[in-house]
Amino acid sequence: MGGSAPRNGGDLVTETLTALGARVAFGIPGQHALGLFDALRRAPELRFVSSRVENNAAFAADGHARLTGEVTPLLVSTGPGALLTLASLQESKAASAPVLVISSQIPRAGLGGGRHGYLHELPEQSASFANVTKSAVTVRHASQIPSALAEAWRTAAAAPAGPVLVEIPQDVLLEPTVVPPVADVNPVPAPLAPRAELVDEAARLLDEARRPVVLAGGGVSRSGGQKALLELSEALQAPVATTFGGKDAFPWEHPLSLQSWIEDRHTTDYLEGADVLLVVGSGLGELSSNYHTFAPKGRVVQVEADLGKLESNVPALGIHGDAALTLTALAERVSPRDRAPEVAAEVAGVKARVARRLAGQDLAAEQALLASVRAALPDGAPSFWDMTVLAYWAWSAWDPRGGQAHSAQGSGGLGYGFPAALGAAATGLGPVLAVSGDGGAMYSIAELATARQHGLDVTWLIVDDGGYGILREYMEGAFGEATHTELTRPDFVALAASFGVPATLTTPEKVEEDLAAALAEPGPSVVVLPMFVGLFAPTHLDG
Repeated sequence: MGGSAPRNGGDLVTETLTALGARVAFGIPGQHALGLFDALRRAPELRFVSSRVENNAAFAADGHARLTGEVTPLLVSTGPGALLTLASLQESKAASAPVLVISSQIPRAGLGGGRHGYLHELPEQSASFANVTKSAVTVRHASQIPSALAEAWRTAAAAPAGPVLVEIPQDVLLEPTVVPPVADVNPVPAPLAPRAELVDEAARLLDEARRPVVLAGGGVSRSGGQKALLELSEALQAPVATTFGGKDAFPWEHPLSLQSWIEDRHTTDYLEGADVLLVVGSGLGELSSNYHTFAPKGRVVQVEADLGKLESNVPALGIHGDAALTLTALAERVSPRDRAPEVAAEVAGVKARVARRLAGQDLAAEQALLASVRAALPDGAPSFWDMTVLAYWAWSAWDPRGGQAHSAQGSGGLGYGFPAALGAAATGLGPVLAVSGDGGAMYSIAELATARQHGLDVTWLIVDDGGYGILREYMEGAFGEATHTELTRPDFVALAASFGVPATLTTPEKVEEDLAAALAEPGPSVVVLPMFVGLFAPTHLDG
């Protein structure tokens, strides 16, 4: 298209995204979406990272959205391309990652389930997204594009954040438009402020509490509520445990930090013993409640942006609000108290009991491996973890040291770690660590081409134990033996080399050195560790 040719619907998409603040987008081209992808040629401000499979492109958008906290566009085509994102968007929905999916659609004449036989035709494509997005809208005319995208952007960003869908028919993307270049769009959602009377009541309960304790979830991290949580905790001298999704919500080595061993009965018992437990940014789901064995004895105050999660598992004074806004309001209202030595001793005692339980399980090799990975990754660098046994260790034991740690524990699907890390690396802030098992690695092995093509600074640690390790553990525990968990794998080192990605075969003794060297080199790299990783014993089955 020459400079004198008319702009079209595709141009309105790229102009709107740029005006809203997008700087990078992820996805894969497709026939119905070519009008949009052609418009990317005329949008140099918008970098496009092309994946190899749509579910991995969606994971990449998720990783970018989580690291930056910004709405991240995902551009895909109609039918198969769009549907391949669904499993990934389930994770984004569960983890409140603001991904803006822009999918093409069949021509307008085919909308409405008329069964005209268009390529990729579905009776109602958006219906497939109902369970995994906050909203879905179908654009029917080019002039609707800027407003539809701006509204979807605000919806994705509004607490609780999450994925949204805008679908645009093929002919709408291609048709000329007289709409002037897009500039005046508003990306800022309305804040979700808590109701004042609820904050006052919560502050009263916390002030009167003899043993206040806090459980901080991912909502604290996503909202930027770390500073307010620290102020509130120190004022109340309230110990803080964090969920796996909120590992950077509170300083790991703080005297009041219970850290993240929330699957351990010692931590669960301590949380249950609070006379007032403040749960912020968590729905107290399966993992955060030690598999629903958590039964608080005192009052619970729950702060949650997702209205449906308020009191969904435990009776509480429910406060519907953004975690950061609510914590800030509470910190301003409570009265400081002084019982630091006593509380610090209690916290240290809980962590010591957790350590003694682990020490009796012959898990020194696993603990050493996690320590080696932690030592190799620079402080402040982010990490992305697949559903692998080492990630289960990291959920509880990983010290983030100022770097975000993300995993797929929201929905529990395989294949998240590497493509999500690629999305994070597209920020250019590198290095980024991805951790997968050999089973999960095969879900996203094609994205080595993406990493190489775009020069993304991700080091991928693949822990090769010969199969689906966590399923092997579960089946052996439940049935005495595992079935169909063992896998034929490629030579991961040779396979990475075939993509032009440097790779190293390491050992438990050398993994720290080899991983640190790979992380220090710009661009993609792979480190393969053949090792069986055992899992610590659960406590939710005790008794």
